Amino acid sequence: MNFKLSWKIWLLIVFLVLSLISILGVPLTIFKEGVVITSVVPNSSSFEQGLREGQIITEIDGNKIANIGDFVATMKGKFSSDRRVKMVIKTEQAEVILFSTAAPDITVSDIPKTRIKFGLDLAGGSRGLVKAQNVELSSSDSRDLAEIIKNRLNVYGIEDIQVMPISDLSGKNFIRIEIAGITPENLESLISQQGKFEAKIGNETVFVGGKKDITSVARSGQEALIESCPKAEDAYYYCNFRFTLYLSEDAAKRHSQITEKLEANITSNGEKYLSEKLDLFLDDNLVDSLLISEGLKGRVTTQISISGSGTGETEEQAYKNAEDEMNRLQTVLITGSLPYKLEIVKLDNLSPVFGKGIITSILLTGAAAFVAVFAVVFLRYRNLKTSILLLFTSVSEIILIVGIASFIGWNLDLPSIAGILATIGTGIDQQIIILDEAVEGTLSIRQKLKRAFAIILGAYFTGVVALIPLYWAAAGFFKGFAITTIIGITSGILVTRPVFSDMIRLTKE
Repeated sequence: MNFKLSWKIWLLIVFLVLSLISILGVPLTIFKEGVVITSVVPNSSSFEQGLREGQIITEIDGNKIANIGDFVATMKGKFSSDRRVKMVIKTEQAEVILFSTAAPDITVSDIPKTRIKFGLDLAGGSRGLVKAQNVELSSSDSRDLAEIIKNRLNVYGIEDIQVMPISDLSGKNFIRIEIAGITPENLESLISQQGKFEAKIGNETVFVGGKKDITSVARSGQEALIESCPKAEDAYYYCNFRFTLYLSEDAAKRHSQITEKLEANITSNGEKYLSEKLDLFLDDNLVDSLLISEGLKGRVTTQISISGSGTGETEEQAYKNAEDEMNRLQTVLITGSLPYKLEIVKLDNLSPVFGKGIITSILLTGAAAFVAVFAVVFLRYRNLKTSILLLFTSVSEIILIVGIASFIGWNLDLPSIAGILATIGTGIDQQIIILDEAVEGTLSIRQKLKRAFAIILGAYFTGVVALIPLYWAAAGFFKGFAITTIIGITSGILVTRPVFSDMIRLTKE
C-alpha cells in the first residue's frame, strides 16, 4: 500500500493551519506574561505619558507583573494617602514614569492566550433582554435602537459588551445586551435611563441630539472620510478623520450668536480657532471637545465640519480606531438620547466560576467520548489506521469550527458549544456510514464512497433546513447552537467528509 496525500488532504492541512493561526494569533501570546491595557482615559496623565490601549505591562516599580493577580497585589495600598506617589510602569514598548495621588486612569486584564471569545454564560457578567415600551418596533428600528444602545454604553467606557437586535418566532423584536464583569443591578441602571445629548460652547447650548437640531450627518463619500495617517515622534500613528454635520436653521442661528462673542486664537501650527471649543455631552458626561474654525465666527451656517483622530502602534490599528471614533461620533450626533423608553423583559446574572467549571467538564467529557469512540471503531473494524483517521478527522472538525468562530469574532456560549458537540456526533455518524459503505458490497471503492457521500449530502440539507428556524427561536438564545452547528456540518460536507473518503480510499487501493 502506497499512501500518498491527495489535493483534498493538502487542502485540509492548509485549512487547519489557517484555523490554528486564527485561534492562536500571530505572534503567539500563549507564553506571554503581563497584563494588557484595555482602556486609557483620554487626556489623563497616563495617556499623556504614553500609555495606550493594547500595551502589555510587564513591571511596576521593579516588581514583575505576570498576571492580573500580580497587578492587583502591586497596586494595593499604594495610594492610601493624599501624597503624590512615583510609579514606574514598564511595558514591552517603553518605560513610563507617573507622579500621582491616585491610581493610573487605565483598565487592565490578563493577556488573552487565544483569540477565542466566550459568551457571558462562560466568561461571567450580566445579560438583559429589553424592548421598547408601548411600541412595536420593525426590524430596521430594532437595528437602529441596538446601535444607539451600543454607542451609549461605549460612551460610558464599558468593555466587553454585545448589543444585538433579535426576534422570536412570533415576530416580536427585542434587544439583547450582554456585558462582562457587572451585576444585573448595574446593567439595569445603565439601560433604564433614556439619555440626553447636548453640544455646548462654554455654558451655552448650541444644539441637542436628534432630528430637532440636526437634519443630517454625512456617513460616507467625500463628506466623511479618513484623510491621513502620519507617524508622530512618539512612534505612534495618528489617523485624522472629518465629516460634515448639517444643522437646522434654529440651531445654526444659535451657533452664530454664541460664536460672535468669541475671540480667535492661533495654534502652534499657525491655524486659527475660536477661544472656546464645541463640547459634546451625553447624560451630562463630556464625550468630546472639538475645535471651532475662525471662519465660523458669527456665521449662520447649517454646515459644520467635525474632525478628530485615532491612534495606534500600527497604521492599520490607528485607521481602525479612527474609523470607530468617527462612527461613534456620527451615531451620537444623529441620535443623542434613546428614542424609546426601554422595558426590561429579563435580567440574568452569569457566573464566571460556573462557566470555567462547564468548560472543564466539557473538555473532560469530550476526551472520554473520543477514547470511547476510538475503542468502539477499533473493535468494530479491527483496523488501527482506520480508527486513527476517524479520530483525526473529528479533531480537525473541532479546530475548523473554533477557527472560523475566532475569525468572524463569534462568542462561544453554552449553546454554541452544544452545537460543536452535536456536530462531532453527526460527523462520527457520517464517517461510520463511509466506513460501512467502503467495506460492504461488490462495487468499486470509488462507487461505494460516492454512494455514501450521496447519503451524507441528503442528511446535510435536512439538518440545515431544521436549524434555520432555531436561529430565531426563543428570542435568539439558541442562535449560537444554530450558527456553530451550521458552520460545523458545512465545513464537514465541504472539507472533512471528502478528505475522510479520500483517506479511506487510499488505504484500500
